[in-house]
Amino acid sequence: MTVVLPLRTSTESPQESTRPRPALRTVLRRVAEALVHPVLPDDYLDLIAPMRAGADLRGRVVSVTPETRDAATVHIRPGRSWAGHVPGQYIRIGVDVDGVRNWRAYSLTSPVTAPDGLISITVKAIPDGKVSNHVVRALQPGTLIHLDQATGEFVLPTPRPARALFVTAGSGVTPVMGMLRNHLDELQDVVVVHSAPTEADVIFAAELRAWADSGRLRLIERHTDTEGMVGTDSLDELVPDWRFRETWACGPTGMLDAFEAAWADAGLADRLHTERFRPVVIAEGEGGTVTFGGQRITVDADGSTPILDAGEAAGVLMPSGCRMGICFGCVVPLKEGAVRDLRNGDLTIAAEGDGIRIQTCVSAAAGHCEIDL
Repeated sequence: MTVVLPLRTSTESPQESTRPRPALRTVLRRVAEALVHPVLPDDYLDLIAPMRAGADLRGRVVSVTPETRDAATVHIRPGRSWAGHVPGQYIRIGVDVDGVRNWRAYSLTSPVTAPDGLISITVKAIPDGKVSNHVVRALQPGTLIHLDQATGEFVLPTPRPARALFVTAGSGVTPVMGMLRNHLDELQDVVVVHSAPTEADVIFAAELRAWADSGRLRLIERHTDTEGMVGTDSLDELVPDWRFRETWACGPTGMLDAFEAAWADAGLADRLHTERFRPVVIAEGEGGTVTFGGQRITVDADGSTPILDAGEAAGVLMPSGCRMGICFGCVVPLKEGAVRDLRNGDLTIAAEGDGIRIQTCVSAAAGHCEIDL
């Protein structure tokens, strides 16, 4: 197809000749959009330069390095729109598994000023975890993944605390490793208490033990298969001065619940900072049925199962994000019915036309409800 652009001739009036003209680049873009409508040039640019400035944020997987038998570190080269992160924060990644894009949140474990410009996340495969198992066992270098900008408040303050305590379990060590890799030289007195099933299951074991051997921190490993989990009853023995330390804790819900109660009882709630990978389930109802509109699927769901989990188990394609009620990536309209917020027990009731939106990762059925997808 030949495209002819009009040219100004000598018959134009003085007023016309002084009128601002669009830049040639703008004109050519408009022509290109007309030629390829309804597909825009940006769609083709995504194929040619998916990580360019101004594009949706993406990253290229550079390497996947095993850490333990079920954990791996993924090094990613982010696109030009990457805005950086504060150690301790997390990002959401969008990974295509079996043709479906799934979003999950993982803590950043890389140095902020890495010379190669790469960022890293460290993922632990969980039983029946679709995305975590894919990342640890099947994700290949060169794969293009989607990214969100870093977020989260689980970070160190400025100035740094004089005495710091980090209590972690399993993959809960990942945000703490991000802090230590960036700030260890700024901390004078550091204790790390980390729990894992066995010695071989300790993520970042070599690095943590090397820091301990050089005297940069005190490391307390707890191998739970033989010693049990670290609880509030053992802290007095393991870290006698815990009441005088600023503390960051990340791990299973039960551990964090116990710590929050202990710090509150001691009047020290403001000295404890926690990071949860799952919402705290406070209220459980009788459950009910969930109908996913548009897909004509109805499932039975108990009062403690998030609607997101119930839908995915039935094969329903649903938006998702952090699965902690933070990012709002799972928000959908509640067409009608009742749901209960698992974090606080609040009941939300909607009739058709109300336009109420809910977070499916922290909402459970409270009777019959219909979700508009």
